[in-house]
Amino acid sequence: MLEFADMPQLNDPVVIAAFEGWNDAGECASGVIEHLRTVWQAQLVATVDPEEYYDLQVNRPRVISVQGERSLRWPSTRVYLAHNSPLGRDVLLVQGIEPSVRWRTFSGEILDFCFARGATQLITLGGLLADVPHTRPMPVSVTTEDEALLTKGLAEKSTYEGPTGIVGVIGELAQRRGLPTLSVWAAVPHYAGGPPSPKASLALLGCLEELLSCVIDDTDVIEAARAWERGVDELASSDEEVAEYVASLEEAQDTAELPEASGDAIAREFERYLRKRGEDGSARG
Repeated sequence: MLEFADMPQLNDPVVIAAFEGWNDAGECASGVIEHLRTVWQAQLVATVDPEEYYDLQVNRPRVISVQGERSLRWPSTRVYLAHNSPLGRDVLLVQGIEPSVRWRTFSGEILDFCFARGATQLITLGGLLADVPHTRPMPVSVTTEDEALLTKGLAEKSTYEGPTGIVGVIGELAQRRGLPTLSVWAAVPHYAGGPPSPKASLALLGCLEELLSCVIDDTDVIEAARAWERGVDELASSDEEVAEYVASLEEAQDTAELPEASGDAIAREFERYLRKRGEDGSARG
């Protein structure tokens, strides 16, 4: 891993990671990292050498123009440091592409870098295609193998068995090495799974707010999610079979969530509202 800046002593850093590819339906997870980079003014501090891990015929370099000068941008994984987050602690944002080869070595390199900077927690983000309606909030699951996090009620044990992506490999290795790890996944409607999927990104951001007890500026994502939903509404209304299918998904989800309508779900939303209101009040003050 190549470093681009002298790293200061970090304050209780949390690592938030997402990777384009199999783990990232609708690019909702990588979209969250991109958003956090912007709103938290994160600075590039390290990058992975693409020659070691990527098939460049699959993930080709791109020609870009910066202030009139043309250059190559290589596919890679990059680490950004956010000092200006609302967490009261530093954040390392890992943004990249699922590697083509040497996954264990790649994961070890990422984790070695984070451990050397004193990382105390890892949150991996992902998106999966699912039978969910675009008209409802996107479901988000949070899992962990860490007993302390399970005791706090922040997540559940995963019961999934089957193929996994790079976030699963990094998360498992991190947990084995003693780094408390949370895996956060948003469900993306399979009939509208093409990127971008800002409504799923918004769901992931809301979950991060709960897990980290902070307020994240999500104004741009809210607007993008509304525009996305209107677009899918128009698509669904033009096809009677799709419209009927969406209605059946809405009924199934509403029925499944009915027992929670007056319980923990509303409490969580109210707490999030109060945090945002407090933040807005402080800003105005």
